[in-house]
Parts: sequence; structure tokens; C-alpha cells
Amino acid sequence: MIRSGYRSIAVEWRGQRESDNVEDRRGLPIGRTAVVGGGIGTVVLALVYLLLGGDPRDVLEGIQQQPAAGTVPDGTAPAYRESASEREARQFVAVVLAGTEDVWRAEFQSRGAEYSDPHLVLYSGEVASACGEAAAAMGPFYCPGDRRVFLDLSFFGELASRFGAPGEFARAYVIAHEIGHHVQNLLGVSARVHAAEQRTGTAGANALSVRLELQADCLAGVWANRSQSALKLSAEDIDAALRAASAVGDDRLQRAAQGYVTPDSFTHGTAAQRARWFRRGVEAGGLDACDTFRAHEL
Repeated sequence: MIRSGYRSIAVEWRGQRESDNVEDRRGLPIGRTAVVGGGIGTVVLALVYLLLGGDPRDVLEGIQQQPAAGTVPDGTAPAYRESASEREARQFVAVVLAGTEDVWRAEFQSRGAEYSDPHLVLYSGEVASACGEAAAAMGPFYCPGDRRVFLDLSFFGELASRFGAPGEFARAYVIAHEIGHHVQNLLGVSARVHAAEQRTGTAGANALSVRLELQADCLAGVWANRSQSALKLSAEDIDAALRAASAVGDDRLQRAAQGYVTPDSFTHGTAAQRARWFRRGVEAGGLDACDTFRAHEL
């Protein structure tokens, strides 16, 4: 159960294990990284909204399921002079990523499977991935083609100022949601959904995308459940993540952008749905609670 009734404290992440799977590409020219092998070339990502947890396949066709050629070697950092606050943010990201590794390794092992760690790429401004080129304006995303999460740290400021979701655990939710997409990729859920999207019309594809995104929210909640003790989370910390989830609901973003909503065009779920499925993962703490595809009501 979620703890309640006491004052929120800072997430206690300092001194905990940092993941070795963070790639720092900040300051690296985008031309230094090739995107997709096999002669397909660069595909430019289309930005519709600034959405958390966006799967680039929503706007790209022909993604190849293969690693990007010419990416930065593991452990190689470009010459980037980070500020003290950026250094702290980088360390925070590495600790959260390590926590997701611990949770999902254990979960997969309990099911007789092996969890393959993703890499998390820090970049500034724009980046190249196996899914194409992306700008910081599109927000964090997971690319299944190279099994990497991409994050510009400036998004954390946007999360607080534009979306009204400040706090470290709101930031942690962002990372955990993207890792949720990696879990879906490993389980084959993403591939099945993508194949089904190709066989249906736009409305049907959007509905499938909503269920995929809500499941990633639930998986982020599972991680939060398993991390409450290590990070000494309070009810207010969980509430911060709930605010982050609801702040990027399709209904809120569309209403802010155009003054009205068009439910058939939703791809990520409403504010209430995103918060509901994140909370469900937090309260259940298990993968089996996150089957959004069999749920009659979202």
C-alpha cells in the first residue's frame, strides 16, 4: 500500500548504485552518429505534441529492428562541460536507471527469463537513433531499434514549469515509463501491437497505442512499488509522479494546444487513465496487474 500521512522528503538516492549503462552524448555533433544501417538513412521524427513516453513508431514507418551503426562506444563521453546541477541530474538518472535494472532483472528471473539492460543516452538539443533524428522538444523516448532511452536533461525543467510536476520522483517516473517500453519490447508486446496497428485503421491503431502507453505507466508503477523502501518514498512523492502522469494526458495536452479534445486521436490516454494505471502498478507491485490489453475499461 502507498504510505500516507507524513511530510514528503527528498528521494534518498545519493550514495546508491549508479548504472554503467548511461551514454553521455551531450555536446556531440549529431552527424557523428549514424542512424539506421542498411541504407535506409535518416528519418526525421514528426512532433505533434510534447508527450511523455512517446514511441517513435507512432510517427515513423519502416523502423528496422537492429542496432544503430556508428553510435558512440560505451563509456565514451564527448567533451561537455556540465554544471553542478547537470552533474547531479546525471547522477540521479544513473541511480534511477540502476534501480530499474534491479527490479526488472529480478522480475524476469522469477519468470525463468533474462532481462537485457537497456542503455540510456543523455543528449543536448538533438540526437540520432535507430528510429531517426529527434529534437529535445519531443521529450524523452525509447527506441526499440537500438534498445535505448533518449533523454535531454532540460526536459526536467519543462516537466516542472510547463507541466506542473516538480520533484525528483516525478523525474524518476519519466525514466521508469520509458524503461517500461523496453520491458514491453523484450516481452514481445511492442512488436505484436505494432503488427496489429498495421492491420487496422487510424482509430484502431490509436486505441492500441493508448493501451501500450498505459501499460508502460503501470510498469513504471511496479518499479515505484519495488523502490519505496530503497528510496524512502512518501505518499507525496507518489503523488508527484501521479501529477506527472496526468499532466501529459492526451486530453490535457489537446485542450491546452487547441482548446478542445478529439478522443479518436488519443495515443497515450487521458490524464485520469494515465494516473489510474500508474497507481495500479504502485498498489499491485506485479507485472500481471498491467495487462491493459484485456482490460474492459481503461
